Amino acid sequence: MIGFFTDNGNVRELNEDYFAYCIEDKFSLYIVADGMGGHNAGEVASKMAAEGIMKYIKEKIGKISIDNILEEAISNVNLDIYELATSQKGYGGMGTTLTAAFVYNNKIQIANVGDSCCFGLSNKGIDKLTRDHSLVQELLDSGCITEEEAKNHPRKNIITRALGTNNRVNADIIGMDKNEYDLFLLCTDGFANDLEKDEMWREIINSNDLNKSCEKLVEVVKQRGGRDNITVLVFGGESQNDR
Repeated sequence: MIGFFTDNGNVRELNEDYFAYCIEDKFSLYIVADGMGGHNAGEVASKMAAEGIMKYIKEKIGKISIDNILEEAISNVNLDIYELATSQKGYGGMGTTLTAAFVYNNKIQIANVGDSCCFGLSNKGIDKLTRDHSLVQELLDSGCITEEEAKNHPRKNIITRALGTNNRVNADIIGMDKNEYDLFLLCTDGFANDLEKDEMWREIINSNDLNKSCEKLVEVVKQRGGRDNITVLVFGGESQNDR
């Protein structure tokens, strides 16, 4: 069970978000990325990240430790983006955020770099599983601002970590049983910033059509301003054999 929707939003002419997924016999992989940089460069970075990680895992699965393959894929594609950004005119300063979910055996690994994020949904509620790499998150963690102040902070768009901006990147990766949640939601900050968690949960958890629910939530974001690109991808936490 999978649903997704992406939109330029109300302001941006170009959609620099990118999402991808694959469902194989031995694993499944879901990725959402939010590019940044000069003219068209953000679009290049986000696509490189998603497609590069997908390609790396497909090629290396069964050849290297499956527990480390997502981390290695992220490191590999980070270097690819960095080398392009530093070697070709027009790509300087480009980078991308990333959130990815890698499902295998009875496990799921969630990775994130930047402020794209992942939520876990069950009948009991919704939990944010990733922690943003952003200035506002650091201010919140240090107690300098409240959660309410964080929602509309003027420097909300400043991230402290991204793929492609350095030759090395530190991705946060958490692992859990894949059946701990019924559904997982991956999204860019353009989606998460204008919705409350409970709004996402109410629309998604009992949905009979995840694509329509994703589109409906994106329309709510646009009604509230839609100043950024908006991307959301939802997939079921069911076992591989139940697909």
